[in-house]
Amino acid sequence: MKKIWSLLERVGLNGFLLGLFGAIALGYLFPEWGAASSPVPWKPVINVGIALVFFFYGVKLDPNQLRQGLSNWKLHLLIQLTTFLLFPLLVFLGLQLIPSIKQDFVLGISYLSALPSTVSASVVMVSIARGNIPAAIFNASISSLIGVVVTPLWMDVLGEASLGVEVDFLPTLLELTYKVILPVCLGIFLHKWLFSKIHEHLQRLKYVDQSVIMIIVFTAFSESFTQKIFAPYSLSTLFQLAAIMLGLFALICMITYFLSNVLSFSVEDRITALFCGSKKSLVHGVVIGKVIFPDPAILGLVLLPVMLYHIQQLIVGSILAQRFSRQER
Repeated sequence: MKKIWSLLERVGLNGFLLGLFGAIALGYLFPEWGAASSPVPWKPVINVGIALVFFFYGVKLDPNQLRQGLSNWKLHLLIQLTTFLLFPLLVFLGLQLIPSIKQDFVLGISYLSALPSTVSASVVMVSIARGNIPAAIFNASISSLIGVVVTPLWMDVLGEASLGVEVDFLPTLLELTYKVILPVCLGIFLHKWLFSKIHEHLQRLKYVDQSVIMIIVFTAFSESFTQKIFAPYSLSTLFQLAAIMLGLFALICMITYFLSNVLSFSVEDRITALFCGSKKSLVHGVVIGKVIFPDPAILGLVLLPVMLYHIQQLIVGSILAQRFSRQER
C-alpha cells in the first residue's frame, strides 16, 4: 500500500487532490448539505477559515528573505510578466480563435489566466528539479500578493470582454483587502515572534489551508449540482475542456522555457521560470473567486477549468520535475 501511495504522490496525486475529488463527490451525492439552503452556517466558517489561511501565510513569509530576493530582477520580471500578462493575453487571443469552446467555460478559463502562481507546488517542484529555490520562494510569494490586486483588475477587463460579465473592481478589492491583505500583513508583522513557535507545526498547518479550500469547493459544487448547472454538459465536453487545459499548460511551459533560453538564464533559473511561470494557484482561485463570484453555483462552474488545470499542472509538473532532477549539469 505504501508503494502505491508513494507512486501516486510521485505523479502529483496527493491526499489534497483526492480530497478535492471527495469534496465534489459529496457535493454531488448530498447537495443539500452544502447548498445555500443548508442549515449549516458555512459562510462565517469559510470567512474565518480564509482569514486564518492568509494570516499563517503571512507568518511564514520572511521579510528579510523577500528583500534579499530582489537582486535577480530579470528572472522575477519574466515570471511575473508570464503569470500576469502573457498568460491572460494568450488566453484572450485563444478564446477568439477557438470558437468551439463552450461559452459557459469561457469565464472560468479567463479567470484561470488571471490568477497568481501557486506557492507550495512551485517551490516543491523547483526543489525536486534542482532549480533556484530562493528565487522560487520569492516569486511565488510576491505573485500571491500581486494577484490580490491584479486578478480582479484583469477580470474587470476579461469578464466583460469574454461574456459581458461586469466585475466591480473597487468593491472587490476592498473585500479582498480585509479578507486577504490585512491577515497577510498582520502575519508578516508578527513573523519574528510567531514563526519560531509554529515552525515545527508547519506540516500540520497545511491541513487548515486544505480543509478551508475543500469546504469552499464542496459548497460551490453543492449549489451547482442543486441548480443543475452541470446537467447540460456531457462527459466528452468535460474531456474536451481538460484537453484544452493540458494544451494551455504545455504552451505556457514551452514559451516560458524558450524565453528563459533567449535571456541566457542558468539551468537553475530556467527551471524556476518554467515551474513558477506556468503554475496557477487553486487556493487563490477559490478564495478570490468566492469574492468575485458570490453566487456559489456560478463559482462552481468558474472553478471547473481552474481545478482541471490544477490537477494537470501537478501531474505533468511532477513528471517534468523528476526528469530535470535526473539530468546531468
